[in-house]
Amino acid sequence: MMQAHEAASPSQNIALPRIAAGSSFYTAMRILPKERRNAVMAIYAFCRAVDDIADDWTAPRTPRLLALQTWGDHIDHIFARGQAPDLRWLSDPIRAYKLARSDFHDVIEGMIMDVENDIRAPSLKTLDTYCDYVASAVGRLTAPIFGLPAQSGVDLAHHLGRALQLTNILRDIDEDAAMGRIYLPREMLSEAGLHGAIDPAQIARHDLTLACEPLVQLARQHFMAARAIMRIRPREETRAPLLMADVYEPMLGAMMERGFDPPRRPIKRSNLRMLLLMLGSKLR
Repeated sequence: MMQAHEAASPSQNIALPRIAAGSSFYTAMRILPKERRNAVMAIYAFCRAVDDIADDWTAPRTPRLLALQTWGDHIDHIFARGQAPDLRWLSDPIRAYKLARSDFHDVIEGMIMDVENDIRAPSLKTLDTYCDYVASAVGRLTAPIFGLPAQSGVDLAHHLGRALQLTNILRDIDEDAAMGRIYLPREMLSEAGLHGAIDPAQIARHDLTLACEPLVQLARQHFMAARAIMRIRPREETRAPLLMADVYEPMLGAMMERGFDPPRRPIKRSNLRMLLLMLGSKLR
């Protein structure tokens, strides 16, 4: 995998990045048929590669930006030529499922947002744009692989991507603060009495219940809208995204029950729940 300090040329051989087998996404995608599973894993590997660059916060910003821009060059190379032997693991699913170049660039743009300036108390509008880039764009890339028709795929990606990303933001407040980031929107921080506060470490030391509860409700609204879309689609199209929703949505309830005042006990997904959901999905 290309490291943050290496800016590879489009002609350089880029091997399939290592995939984290313990992730929720990886586990959920294992229920797909082999061809679709391999295609989704290629998308996941691309996302993992650019995310690792963005999250290497101890490295200088300029080399990380160059590395992300190089990935953009790789994507342009694939779409210009229709195939790329160096990146066949990615170019094959792009061609097979007619994936959109713009969605790959949206993912990269979201990572650039993290690298250019560590995100600190963005506006609600900026946060929504960020969620679209780093999460809903991934949904737009995977929806055709799941077999969803165009509009249903875009709509599901919009709502489920935002629901999952907001859940991650709420879950990872302290981890993000340690990297100098705070994704809670400034409007909600102001409602909690933290007017103009942008220092992540300082914000994380406060009781953030009033700032987080509206974000919890927003995530729930997106989960509800996503489930409404999935209910009217054939089961084979929605099995994997439904599993993701079933794993992530209960985290919101667990966080509300725990509260958002420090120290915040980490909320983890249940491996047993994941296993039971996978078994149930395969039996349906």
